[in-house]
Amino acid sequence: MALVIGLTGGIASGKTTVANIFRDQFAIEIVDADVVAREVVEPQSEGLNAIVARYGETILLEDGSLNRSALREIIFADRNEKQWLDNLLHPMIRRNMQQQLEHVSSEYALLVIPLMVENNLQELADRVLVVDVDENIQIERTMNRDGVSRQQAESILRSQASREQRLAIANDVIKNHSQNQQLLPQITELHKKYLEMCRANL
Repeated sequence: MALVIGLTGGIASGKTTVANIFRDQFAIEIVDADVVAREVVEPQSEGLNAIVARYGETILLEDGSLNRSALREIIFADRNEKQWLDNLLHPMIRRNMQQQLEHVSSEYALLVIPLMVENNLQELADRVLVVDVDENIQIERTMNRDGVSRQQAESILRSQASREQRLAIANDVIKNHSQNQQLLPQITELHKKYLEMCRANL
């Protein structure tokens, strides 16, 4: 199986931008936990069928897809329901990600997991790459991108792992304090490093 680089970072740190540069500049394949999390609750999926069995058809939109806002209300109101949902979906997401990684054809793969620290998923990666950014910049970016208040942005930040917790598990760090113009040189150096590691393991 290809070398797996686990990519993580807090909200508005630039994870997606970094992943896209690896893909677009160097043809590195990406497995994204957020994408997989949506796939495991698509219509007719085992995940969605189990959710409907528990909450009834009212949890669906008219087109048969999951009503995410209705589900969010349920799990925010009852910690036990959140635990049930996590116990259902997390193993499915993990299994799906591992299956996708087994079929990667690039020399290494990026496994993008926003909540890697929070869900203790760093074991799925051979190395951890953290996109690091100053918290004040994260707050400003979140406000601008998502149209939320400073208070809401700060609340989201507090609900996630701290910058220090992420850096504590990092093997490699990309600094993204400026407006993305400094990313490509950092990513190019890491790409060379990862290729050398892949070839050393042949």
